This record gives sequence, C-alpha cells and structure tokens, in this order.
Amino acid sequence: MIPDTTETATLVTSRMVLVSVLRALYYCSTVACVLGWAAPPPTSPREFFPINEIRPGLKGIGKTVFEGTTVEEFQVEILGVLENAGPKQSIILARLSGGPLDRTGVMQGMSGSPVYINGRLAGAVAMAFPFSKEPIAGIRPIAEMLAGGDTGHPRAVQARAKLFDSELTDLATPLSFNGFTRSTLDAFAPQLRALGLEPRQGLSAGRQPSDHRTTAPLEPGSMISVQLITGDMSVGADGTVTHVDGNRVYAFGHRFLSVGPTDVPFTRASVIALLPNLSTSFKISASGDWLGAITSDRNAAVAGEIGRRPQMTPVSITVSSSATPVRYSMEMAQDRLLSPMLLQMMIYSALDATERTLGSGAVRIHGQIEFAGIAEPLRFDNLHSGDVNVPLQTALATAMPLGYALQNAVEEIRIRKVDIALDSFTAKKQASIENAWLSRREARPGDSVDVMVEVAGAGGARTKHKLRYDIPIGSPLGTLYFTVGDGPTVNAAEQRYFALGQPRPAAELISFLNSLRPNTKGYVRVWRTDTAYQIDGRDLPDPPPSLAMILSRTQAGTSVSPRTSTIAEMIFAAGDLSVTGSKTLQLEVKE
Repeated sequence: MIPDTTETATLVTSRMVLVSVLRALYYCSTVACVLGWAAPPPTSPREFFPINEIRPGLKGIGKTVFEGTTVEEFQVEILGVLENAGPKQSIILARLSGGPLDRTGVMQGMSGSPVYINGRLAGAVAMAFPFSKEPIAGIRPIAEMLAGGDTGHPRAVQARAKLFDSELTDLATPLSFNGFTRSTLDAFAPQLRALGLEPRQGLSAGRQPSDHRTTAPLEPGSMISVQLITGDMSVGADGTVTHVDGNRVYAFGHRFLSVGPTDVPFTRASVIALLPNLSTSFKISASGDWLGAITSDRNAAVAGEIGRRPQMTPVSITVSSSATPVRYSMEMAQDRLLSPMLLQMMIYSALDATERTLGSGAVRIHGQIEFAGIAEPLRFDNLHSGDVNVPLQTALATAMPLGYALQNAVEEIRIRKVDIALDSFTAKKQASIENAWLSRREARPGDSVDVMVEVAGAGGARTKHKLRYDIPIGSPLGTLYFTVGDGPTVNAAEQRYFALGQPRPAAELISFLNSLRPNTKGYVRVWRTDTAYQIDGRDLPDPPPSLAMILSRTQAGTSVSPRTSTIAEMIFAAGDLSVTGSKTLQLEVKE
C-alpha cells in the first residue's frame, strides 16, 4: 500500500525536529550553556592545514589579544619546517608582522596564538628566538597539540632547535605572583625557570575567580590564565587559546608544567599593556571570571574543559608574633608534584611578609594536613631556629613530608585541607649539644651505665642531663653505641631505610611521618651494628638465624629492609628551645 504523502512528510519533518532538539540538548548539556553560551559543534579534520602541505612563502593570519579581551589579527609568512626540532616533533618557522609586533617581537603570553593558512588552522605560536631583532616564531602543528604531544615521558624536555648561535626555545610562560613578597620570587625563581616559567611580581590583578556568568564566547586567540593558587595569594599562568572543539579547549602550544593529567581552574584574562623587552617582550594581564578547568598538561599543549569545576585544596596560614596575628586564606591546585612547592612558597611568603628573614630568629609551627579517605592527618609540631633564613627552613620542613607522602604512596592521595599556624620570634631559640660522655667504658650484661649530656642554651647558659641505661642480662658481647643527637639526626637512621623500601599504603606513610621525632627534645639512641630488620614500620632486632635468612630473601613488594639494630631510646627535654648537634659514644660489653 502506498503511504499518504502528507503523512510521510509530517513524519519526516517530526523526525528532523526531534534530531535537531536532541543535538541542541547534547551541546547545551555541557556546562558551557550554564555560562550563558553554547559551545560550537566539534571541528572537522578538514578545517586543519596538514604540515606536509606547508611550503615556504605561504601567507596566513594569526589571532591574539593585544589590548583588553579583543582578538586581533596579525600576518604570518611561512619560512619553512624544522624537522625533529623535538622528540618526533616538527616546528613551522614563520615571520610575524602587523599590530605592535614590529616593536615588541614575539611576546610571552602569545603562546597558543592560532595561525591559519587559507582559512584552515595550521598550529599555534609556541617558540621564539631570545634577543631576536625580528618577530620570527616557531609554530606548533595543530596535529601534535590535538594528540597531546606526549612523547612517553611524563615530564618531557623543553623543545629546542639549535640554529647557528641562537636557540629557538619555547616561549616562557609568564607566571604572575600576587600577594607574595619579592623575596619569595627571588628564592624560588631558579626552580620555576627550570620548569619553563618566568615569575613576575604583581603583573596580573590576581583574585579569587568569580562564578559570574559571562556571555562572551571563548574563541581562538582569546587569553586565559591558569590558576595555581587563588585567594589572598594568587599565582596565574597566562597564555592564548588555540582551538575550541565543543567544550574542549586547547592552548599554549607547549607544556605548562608537563604534569600530565591535572585539574586546575582557568579564567578569562585581559591585556592591560604590552611591555617591549630586549630579551623577550611580554603581556601585562589581569585574570577575570572562571571559565573551566585544565585537565591535561602535555609537552605540546594544555587542554581543558569549559564549565568543569576543578577540585582545589583550601589552605589556611596564620602567622603570630608580637603584633596582631595575620591570617591568609587560599586555595591551591591538587598535584602530587606541584602542591608541595606551592605550599612551601605560601608559607615562606607569609613569614617573609610578617617577620625578618635575615639574622637570628625562630619559628614554631603547629598544624595539620587532612587527606580524603585517611583518618589520620599529617601533623606538624616543631620549632625551627637559626641565624640565617629561618622562614625558608620552616617552609621546606613543611613541604618535604607532604611531598614524600604524595610521591611514595601506593594509591593516589588527595589533600582535603591544609591548616598551618606559625609563631615567629625575633630571638634565637636554640640549644646545642656541646659534650657527651659515659660513666664507664666497659660493662657486663646486667650493669648500669650513665650517659652524661651537656647542652649550651641561649646566652651561653649550660645545663647537664644524666640518663641511666641498664644493660639487659643476656645481651650479646661486643660494642654498644650511644648516639646523643637532635630529632633530625635520630630520624635519619629510620628515614634512610624506610625510603629504600617499596611504595607503601598512604595510611602507613602518614603514620610513619607522624612518628618522626621533633627537634624540641634531645635523644639518646642505643644501637649495635648487628643486622636487624624492619617489618611494616616496626623494628625486629636480633631475629633468629632461620628467620633472618627468610627475611633477607623477602620477595620484592614487601616492606622489609636490613638495618642496624636499635636497642633502646631515651629522651631529655631542652625547655622551649630547638636542639641541634650529635655525639656518638662507645661501650664495650664484656664477660
């Protein structure tokens, strides 16, 4: 039977409407629609210009922001292709012109600026020659950016191409610090520059990203700021969007930190001014409203998702001294390699802004770091004192346990909250172990021996401590050692062997770190050179020969390691002072 034409047309029309509605719902289901605008449909591969069609003399256009948030065009002339400029990577060499480029050259902040040839996207501005008299740029092919540019190494080496006496290098990512002291940038600049970042003081109007809904679409050429820290202190890295595919964003044209999978917020950024420089010019920018999260940071690009809400870590730091306590509230990025350094910079800046970093001083730290799914927090209760840069000592001593836990746990650890309180003192609060001796040089099993310790405190005051050790009946004959030392010295014996073991469960790592001795007391460690073992963080001295043979052949993956045998430990107080120094004494145990 032949169907009615009118009915068929109605059915076809209904299906077309239904398909259109479903498509609209698909695109608006992304959180981009929540921001007030719909993401464009996915890009067709035909919109890309393949690198094998690149020829010298081709002309094109690039897009970037020179002022405010307006995307402007500049001209591009292809000079050629550099093969194998990086590991299995090629770079398109081009001369840029137009706008302010004749006086600024290729600028930091232009990283990711898209380049089009015949209306098709060829790649992104990513590299330049320092001190160049012409705006010659290296363009990252778009195919490498979309593939992630992953060369198999989680922290790929920065791409370089050697041409005569100059190097074509990745444009340094301008990293703007706000709320940080100048000394913080000076102290951490070498580590940041080694990562391809260029720290700058207050060149971005940093603030907490707002949830303000913006109606302006994010387009190729727009500027964004990747936020590592927000709040009273902020750190943002500025770059340019290369490509928008649905709610997926690709930017920078080179690595940011090359941390691989990540989850950090990015905001819109506006250009306040351009600063020409003899080395490399850069954009002075201000971060704006929150747009989404960067989810991937690879060697050839960073990629993110519009509308995604990243999981940041709340950080509270309170500094108290003779003046009114100062409280700092921030949020920092979650990353096992990056978070410890961010926390270290925040603690150092908070102390540097409040107290002096030169001359004698002391800092007492108290607080904890909470982790998701782990009942026991990482606790801090210590006192650091010295003559030079005590704030840096304190910051490092806080960041190191966190870094150790994040990088040595079997499972992934997520930081839930950081709460640190710091008490700063202008006077040095330190006692040193000046001398130590034993009441006798030889003894028998069952005898007692006194350990005498002389400690020099503030103002030259000296105190003596007497500790008694009873040699157990049946103890092996031979040399018995007494190490009188501070917390770090005694901890080192355990940390060394603990670090040599296999990765451990996070709860066990946290428990071990909390068991480490503070430096507010002195310790006497009694030990022998006989091989002992540690099983699941506990000492097993003098195991029977049969058991020792089994333990020495333990299969990989178990937390067993041979070590010197700790027999006993004694503690003596030093008042409200940190203890430093160590002495090792010997006692011969004979019949």
